Amino acid sequence: MNKKIKKLFAFAALTTTGIYFINRALNYTASLKNLINDDHGQYYGWKNGDVYYTVTGKGSPILLIHDLHPASSLAEWSKMIKKLEKEHQVYCVDLPGCGRSDKPAITYTNYFFVQFINDFIRDVIGEKTTVVATGASGSFTIMANTMNPENFENVILINPESLSALAKQPDKCKLAYKHLLDCPIFGTFAYNVEMHEKNINRLFEEVFYSRPSLISTKMEDIYFKSAHIGNGTGRFLLSSIRANYTNISISHVLPKMDHLYLIGCRDLPGSISIMDEYKQKNDAIDVGYVSHAKYLPQLEVPDKVYDTLRMFLA
Repeated sequence: MNKKIKKLFAFAALTTTGIYFINRALNYTASLKNLINDDHGQYYGWKNGDVYYTVTGKGSPILLIHDLHPASSLAEWSKMIKKLEKEHQVYCVDLPGCGRSDKPAITYTNYFFVQFINDFIRDVIGEKTTVVATGASGSFTIMANTMNPENFENVILINPESLSALAKQPDKCKLAYKHLLDCPIFGTFAYNVEMHEKNINRLFEEVFYSRPSLISTKMEDIYFKSAHIGNGTGRFLLSSIRANYTNISISHVLPKMDHLYLIGCRDLPGSISIMDEYKQKNDAIDVGYVSHAKYLPQLEVPDKVYDTLRMFLA
């Protein structure tokens, strides 16, 4: 019996050691893709860690917020910044837990990002701002506006999540998965598997883009690199997202929004029904659609997104 126990412990030790070195190898592979430049950016010393951002242009301020995903960063807006900076002062951030910003080992909640947006506008921008946010970042942008409306000129959401998805809350199964991802070695391994280069490329081909022929290999590499900055610490954001901690129901605040604009994509499954869902809560919401694009139209059809933004801001 003792021999069996010793063999079991030896096997467990070898397995753990093997996974540790696999994690090291994956992070080293990601570090070889040195494609994330400093973009002449700087850091905002927020109370929960340093947050990387860039600012360019002159005019009324616009804050661009990327989708809430461990591989996302301000690179999502790379094709839009040069267009917008001709008429606006453009601020673009790597959200906490993403890109070059700090990735603290915490549970990320919707309110955490609400605080960040309002603090950033108050401390860095210093005046009422038009905020443009993608996907899952839309809910905490709306809640930030609800809590501090004096910070916001307009709110523009690109492909916001459905109201039913945002209403989902943590449960036992999701919490168990969160605890697994938060573990140092096995959690890092699970995170690295999910953030593997092939899986990120699949996201571009199946979710982000409508026409795979337009996908930039460099952009795929940037997403892969961004996911692995911090040697797997992006797993804390991923575990919080998977456990629904970043969700919040916004159905009750939508009727109060009087400067909310939505951009949907006709090629994205469910986009039209989601826009209708928001309109049913508040008929004053303006909706614009772009074609030949899916989840990230600002990368796939930036000219169309720019024209739509100009129409709303006019």
